[in-house]
Parts: sequence; C-alpha cells; structure tokens
Amino acid sequence: MVHADASNFADGVTKEQAYDQVLLQAEGLFDGQRNWVCNLANAASLLWHAYKSLSSPSNQVNWAGFYTLDLQATSSKPQLILGPFQGKVACQTIAFGKGVCGTAAETQTTQLVPDVEQFPGHIACDGDSRSEIVVPIVVGNEGQVKKLVAIIDIDCADFNGFDEVDKKYLEQLAELLARSCDW
Repeated sequence: MVHADASNFADGVTKEQAYDQVLLQAEGLFDGQRNWVCNLANAASLLWHAYKSLSSPSNQVNWAGFYTLDLQATSSKPQLILGPFQGKVACQTIAFGKGVCGTAAETQTTQLVPDVEQFPGHIACDGDSRSEIVVPIVVGNEGQVKKLVAIIDIDCADFNGFDEVDKKYLEQLAELLARSCDW
C-alpha cells in the first residue's frame, strides 16, 4: 500500500543516500502500477522531497519533473509536452533540439549544465534557474533502435547545482521508469 511517508527523508543524509531512497521507494511505488502518469507523478514528488532534505546546492532545486513525447506532434516536428512535476508553472511544449530539454530529447544523452545562460538556445521557463540536468528516458530492447518516451528535468537556483552523482542516479531512475511504465 502506497504511503505518504515514502517521501520523508531524514535530515543529514548524503546525496547518495537520498538517491538510494528515491530508487528504493520508486521501485515499491511502481510495483503493480504501470501507468506512466501515476509513476512520473510519484517520482517527481520523491525527487522534490529528496532535494529539499539535502544541503546546498541540492536544496536549491526549484523544479523537478518530466516532459513526455507529445504524441499529437508530427513526426517531422517532434516535441515534448509537460508532464508531472513539482515547482513553478512551466513551458508547456518544447521542440526537439531546442534548449536543454530538447537537446537531451534529440540526442538521447544526458545534459549536465552548470550554467544555463551559457547553454546555446537555453529556454528560460523559470528565470531563477541557474543550472540544470536533463536525462532522457528511452525504451527498446537490446539491438533495437531506442525510442525516447520522456525526459527527467531538474533545475536549480544555484550555479553548478548538479554533478556526476546526480547524473549516475538520475540515469538509474530513467532506466527504472523505462521498464516500469507502459509507454
């Protein structure tokens, strides 16, 4: 049974411990639940509460959520559409190749951006954001072409808000979401 305590994080945990808890709680929440909206909503909440339990710069995360592949867009002009998130209202659609999110979607590679103002074509959905990490969620069996279904997008109000630890664990979360949802 899902319980709100899943998003409680002890004070003083390390970033690695917080991410371990996110992954463990996410696995439990996704067990028997394959709906992507439900799972992304719970994952956004887990991430938000994890970041808020950590020291700076992690506790300066000001947006944590998802964009999904917009199935209403044409194949010649693919775009992302806003999904479940925590934070201020956000851009509703983002074209592939535009900004940090669109670049991650188009290249299917994680974008770790220490200063968003230095990223060519950055889209400022929230003017308070200073750094960002975007991780693609892709599906497809080994040997098949991977299809992007969504992206994890985390913004921070501090420069250099993310590092290789964030990249490692968010990529693990992306893999978990890819295999735990019916896309």
